[in-house]
Amino acid sequence: MSPDATQSARPRIAPLGLLFLLITSVAWGLNWPVTKYIVLEWPPLPARGLAGIVGGLVLAGYVVLSGQSLYVPRDQRMRLAISAFLNVTMWMAVMGLALLWLPASEAAVVAYTMPVWTALLAWPLLGERLVLARIIALVLAFAGLLILFAGDGINASLEKWPGIVLAFMGAIAFALGTIFLKRYPIQIPAATSAAWQLALGCLPVAVIGYAFSQPSFSAFTATGWACMAYMTFIGLCLAYMAWFAALKRLPASVAAIGTMLVPVIGVVAASIALKEPLGLVQIAALALTLGGVALAARS
Repeated sequence: MSPDATQSARPRIAPLGLLFLLITSVAWGLNWPVTKYIVLEWPPLPARGLAGIVGGLVLAGYVVLSGQSLYVPRDQRMRLAISAFLNVTMWMAVMGLALLWLPASEAAVVAYTMPVWTALLAWPLLGERLVLARIIALVLAFAGLLILFAGDGINASLEKWPGIVLAFMGAIAFALGTIFLKRYPIQIPAATSAAWQLALGCLPVAVIGYAFSQPSFSAFTATGWACMAYMTFIGLCLAYMAWFAALKRLPASVAAIGTMLVPVIGVVAASIALKEPLGLVQIAALALTLGGVALAARS
C-alpha cells in the first residue's frame, strides 16, 4: 500500500472536533474544584440534583429549538432509564458525596479510572479478551492511586476511606453504563438522550437530597451562586453539547483519550483555586493513573 493510500485510510482528525473536545475537557476539569466549593456551602445531593435538572431542561430547550424531537420510542425507554441511573444518578450522587471526604484533585483522579474499569469489566460482561495491555493498564492505574493515597500516611488514608469508596463506586457505575450502552445502544439523537438522562437521572438525587437535608438558598454566598451557575450551564450544558459535537467529528478513541485532560485540569485548577497540594506525589500518581487509562483506551 502506498503512503498516500495509507494516509487516506486513516480517520481524519477534524480541527473543529478537537476544539469542541478541548472545550469539553476544560469545562469538566474546572467543574471539579467548582463542585468542591459548592459542597462546602450546600449539601451535595440537592446541589448536584438541582443543577442536573435545570441542565436537562436547558438541553431539552436546545433540542426543540434546533428542530429535533424529544420523543423517545417505547422500546428505548427502559434502556434510557437504565443508562440514566448508571451514568447520571450514580455519578452525580456518589461523586458529590465523595467530595465531602476527598480533595477535588484526588476525586478527579479516581473518577477518571473509568476506562480502566470499562476494559476490565468488558471481559466477563461483553466477552472481550483481557489482553496483556489491559492488565498492565490496570496495574499502572492502581499503582498511581496507591501512591496518591499512601503519600499522606495511613491515618490520612483511613480518614478519606468513605470518599475513596464512593468515588470508586461512581467510576465503576459509569463503566457499567458504558458497557450497557455498547450492548444496548439508545436509538435516539444524542442531544435528546442527554436531555432526558440528565433530567431523569438527577430527579431522584434532588428528591432524596431535599428529603434529608432541606438546604436554604440563603446559605449560598455570591461565589457559591457563581459556582452553581458554572456547574449548571458550563459544566453540564455547554460541556455535553461540545462533547456530542466532538463525537460527531472525531474517532471515538481520539475523543476518549482526549478526556484525559480532565483530571489534569482538575488537579491543577484545584491546586490554584482551593490551595490543594500539588507536589511530586500528586504528579507521579496522576502520571501513572493516566498512563494506565491511555493504555486501556488504546487496547
